[in-house]
Amino acid sequence: MTGKLVLFLAVLLSIGSASEEVLKIGWRDLKEVTFKERFDVSQKNFYKIPAFGPSVKRLAGKRIVIKGYMIPVSLPDHLYVISENPMSSCFFCGSAGPETLMEVVFTRKEQRFKTDEIRTLNGVLELNETDQGRMIYLLTAAEVSE
Repeated sequence: MTGKLVLFLAVLLSIGSASEEVLKIGWRDLKEVTFKERFDVSQKNFYKIPAFGPSVKRLAGKRIVIKGYMIPVSLPDHLYVISENPMSSCFFCGSAGPETLMEVVFTRKEQRFKTDEIRTLNGVLELNETDQGRMIYLLTAAEVSE
């Protein structure tokens, strides 16, 4: 009976450590996405729906680490994005695509970051295919890794 208990505990510990695995990714890992245009009748406007490739879908729900440029979007709301590029050439201001940045939802809201401050963050990657008011990539439960 003791051997079975030890084996059971070993299996539980291995499951727990595997679920806490953190994947270090680069922006290149998020490039496998295409967009389809749809017309929103209520808004009388076209918008793009992301279609994520298999390699990106495998990252969904996983805790990741990514490095990029911090861009404050709304300081009162503590809304930041992390970008592959500095603000002058990011998706909002330059010619990069929406796959080059992700919305960040921090666990601690009191942190402040300067525009283009380079940071390494970790958090859970979520894919957004429906909410047009948010980025296509969300980093939730985010923390600074450094």
